[in-house]
Amino acid sequence: MNGFITLLEPVEPYFLWRPRLPDADDEMILEAAVNGRADGIVTFNLRDFGEVPGTFGVKLWNPSDAIQNIRQ
Repeated sequence: MNGFITLLEPVEPYFLWRPRLPDADDEMILEAAVNGRADGIVTFNLRDFGEVPGTFGVKLWNPSDAIQNIRQ
């Protein structure tokens, strides 16, 4: 866990992209990813995000896929 914490950077929301998703909590995750220029979002909740992150160039991974990507 500490290894991930050292990689984190605070993100200031420059643009609000809402509403794009049905769940307001997922909206905040998407906004942080887009504003922070993230490569992807790691979540067990793939279905609720759908294809929307891809429209911003943000990939969507479940945790096991994310770990596989890190190892490569």
